[in-house]
Order: sequence, then C-alpha cells, then structure tokens
Amino acid sequence: MNLKEIVKTPSTKFVDVRTEQEFEMAHVKDAINIPLHTLPDNVEKIKNLDAPAIVFYCLSGNRSGQAVSFLKQSGMQIVYNGGGIEDLNYLLN
Repeated sequence: MNLKEIVKTPSTKFVDVRTEQEFEMAHVKDAINIPLHTLPDNVEKIKNLDAPAIVFYCLSGNRSGQAVSFLKQSGMQIVYNGGGIEDLNYLLN
C-alpha cells in the first residue's frame, strides 16, 4: 500500500508534530498534536491509538521524519512520514 492509499484509509490516524501554536493555526482534520520535543514522553499514547497506520506530519517533513525514525527504533512498524502539511493535504484531496 502506498502513502496516498494509507492516508485515504478512514481508520488511519494523523499526528501533527509541530508546536501547539502551529497546530492551532491549521491542521489536518481529526489530527492530534504531539509536538516533536514531547514525543519520548508520548510513545505509549501513540502505541495506544489503535490504528492500522499512523501518519505523522509537520511543516516540511523534517520533524515528522525524525518522529517516524524514533518510533521505528522504538519498535513501531505502522508509522509513516506524511511530509509537510501541504503535501499531506494534497494527498488527502
């Protein structure tokens, strides 16, 4: 399954790793905000999202890439880098 198919799957969860301020300005519908600097403290919360896929995004794809890398090193396999918010919104439409 490619990223476009993953993001269009209704049960996919979205996690915005930008700051709270960035999240308040704009975010993907139904996304949750877990800023990158808080990720280590929220690993269990992410593991408990109960989704077949979790797509992370930020402004450019850099922070979300770091998040996905960290989580994969922590043993999670269902995490994907959705890139920047504009890239992800393009895939969702």
